[in-house]
Amino acid sequence: QVQLQESGPGLVKPSQTLSLSCTVSGESITTSYRAWSWFRQAPGKEREGVSCINYSDEITYYADSVKGRATISRDNAMNTAYLQMNSLENEDTAVYYCAVLQYCEVSRLGSVLYWAQGTQVTVSS
Repeated sequence: QVQLQESGPGLVKPSQTLSLSCTVSGESITTSYRAWSWFRQAPGKEREGVSCINYSDEITYYADSVKGRATISRDNAMNTAYLQMNSLENEDTAVYYCAVLQYCEVSRLGSVLYWAQGTQVTVSS
């Protein structure tokens, strides 16, 4: 059974950096040619695909809302993905979800295969 486990700080101050990690167990993302992704859902808004990275690290995608501030990466040996986002704003407050995708392209995210349960990130001074 595939399980995704996220970790994050919970509360971050404006202008600071957010660092999230997500580890998958039960399947090797690299050998199965899957992609990693991060989504977020702010209160009263639809879930938004924030970023993704393909299995070989050759392709990444970033939503306009985080482009230039976010970096997605992966550690294949650890079966873990990371999201780092700088210059946080109050509007970045949301539940952040890690997900495994069928694929990641430069302009779109593939279908979600597995979701993590989500981790609350609140940006507040």
